[in-house]
Amino acid sequence: MKKIKFMDTSFRDGFQSCLGARVKTDDFIPALQAAVEAGASNFEIGGGARFQSLYFYCQEDAFDMMDRCREAVGPNINLQTLARGANVVGLISQSRDVIDLHAKMFKKHGVSTIRNFDALNDVRNLAYSGSRIHAAGLKHQVVVAMMGLPPGLKEDYAHTPKFYLDKLNDILQAEIPYDSVCFKDASGTSTPKTVFETIQGARKMLPEGTIIQFHTHDTAGMAVACNWAAIKAGADIIDLAMSPCSGGTGQADILTMWHRLKGTEYTLDIDEEKLLEAEKIFTDQLDRYFIPPEAKEVSPIITFSPMPGGALTANTQMMRDNNCLDLYPQVIENMREVVAKGGFGTSVTPVSQFYFQQAFANTMSIKSGQDKWSKITEGYGKMVLGYFGATPAEPDAEIVKIASEQLGLEPTKEDVHDINENNPNLGIKKATEALQAAGLPTTDENVMISATCGDKGIAFLKGDKPLGIRYKEDEIAKAAPAQVAAPAPVAKPASNGNYTVTVDGKAFNVNVAEGGATTVAPAQVATPAPAQVAAPAGGGADFEIKSPMPGSVIRVEVEVGSVVAAGDTVLVLEAMKMETPVKTEKAGTVVAIEAGQGDTVSAGDVLVIVEEGA
Repeated sequence: MKKIKFMDTSFRDGFQSCLGARVKTDDFIPALQAAVEAGASNFEIGGGARFQSLYFYCQEDAFDMMDRCREAVGPNINLQTLARGANVVGLISQSRDVIDLHAKMFKKHGVSTIRNFDALNDVRNLAYSGSRIHAAGLKHQVVVAMMGLPPGLKEDYAHTPKFYLDKLNDILQAEIPYDSVCFKDASGTSTPKTVFETIQGARKMLPEGTIIQFHTHDTAGMAVACNWAAIKAGADIIDLAMSPCSGGTGQADILTMWHRLKGTEYTLDIDEEKLLEAEKIFTDQLDRYFIPPEAKEVSPIITFSPMPGGALTANTQMMRDNNCLDLYPQVIENMREVVAKGGFGTSVTPVSQFYFQQAFANTMSIKSGQDKWSKITEGYGKMVLGYFGATPAEPDAEIVKIASEQLGLEPTKEDVHDINENNPNLGIKKATEALQAAGLPTTDENVMISATCGDKGIAFLKGDKPLGIRYKEDEIAKAAPAQVAAPAPVAKPASNGNYTVTVDGKAFNVNVAEGGATTVAPAQVATPAPAQVAAPAGGGADFEIKSPMPGSVIRVEVEVGSVVAAGDTVLVLEAMKMETPVKTEKAGTVVAIEAGQGDTVSAGDVLVIVEEGA
């Protein structure tokens, strides 16, 4: 009987898919050790969003977390992290020196293997990062990124077995050093037939003995079937997870897959009784964490609009926090067209964020009575223009034209690394200067944090460490006022039955419908901004710059009285795991700033007011 190896993704992808990557190290180390005792020897423990999330939300250092994982498992266990090609673990694409530093730092802090993917499957974006991973003495797992296309689209090459095998051939022809090959489907939308034909073809192309690994999610309910197809086609190792971070948006459960293999010529290389105990420990350790219901659901709509598990809950939690979760179905519905017109890049970070942001913008445009494509978001626009690499298919020509006009950029085929080398805001030198300006030590670790986490990384190093973990007790507390009536000052009722009531100092919107049905939700109360000061009037019309999406303000680039030109950035939002600059469409003078650093804003909130032509 052939024993199939697996990688336990619970402690990276599981956290990202089910918990927005927000878990403290103390709360999973016992489960990690129990999994080792059960026979698991490959673990994904960092990279991806599990780098920034520790600084942004968990009050922890990612390098310390990696050190503790290595200490917990000993020297012989494979600890793997995830890198996004030219992005490595940054919110934005990086320069060559930071890509090199990333590999050195992860090697220093106990990592064995780095899985390296590019959402566009542009081999140029894998070549340099792969060479640096290899040079640092790490194992390099090179990736072909997979995705099932929504039905009804006229595309017969991108995301077919032939397309994937052509990309694998490009990797081989580029002579990128690698130790194993992974076929990674972040949205779980590939069919078992595509998986089988792709891995079967890869097995014939690759040198004998090459390790092939397969990764998928259970978001569309296909993980077990696709894993079985991969095994039958010749995969050596599959990605699985432990409950409660398995199933739904995560990977198939280890014990579920073990059960699927019963009675076949295959089995998993585990002690199932010890693994059952490890899952119990893991469930107990995470018992106080809030896992949103959509994280554990099989979603039939995902095959129509591929949203990766690692981004789905991050986006829904953000929408939940900003009282706009009701828009989620429309956003997902609009994603289908966004994917098609964008050139069929794989829906995985950062492209999945580009898709979601543009689908959200299209949804808001429709709601406001504007043309669906009236606003091109920066990430999506730069992608179709070629600033992140070549898309699998040509993007829609009209969308490219609109993006070029709105962003003031010409389409390009230039190598991403060369583009980044010419950006003065990127690189070790810029990151070092930011540390020096803040009076912080310029260690290699701090430089990496500064380069990949920006201002929020600097804030963390200065001691500003807000806690952003969602615990069950906090979610219950948020919901409690909606369950208990209490005397409160009542505002003048609106004609449509909406009231604002205050309970224990917190405002809530109450809607009393005809017949007496009542709904309660936290009121959208604006946070007082730090600079509500009007500049001297110059006689021009006021222009309101509004938030294109919900998010958090991480940086305000202007002051009251600043003169801005059309296209200037006025502030930067962190939304959907990315930094998004908000720009003014009008030239003039800033007369008011309505949101400050750290504020949470909703789509449509006024951020800055500019007096035109002043």
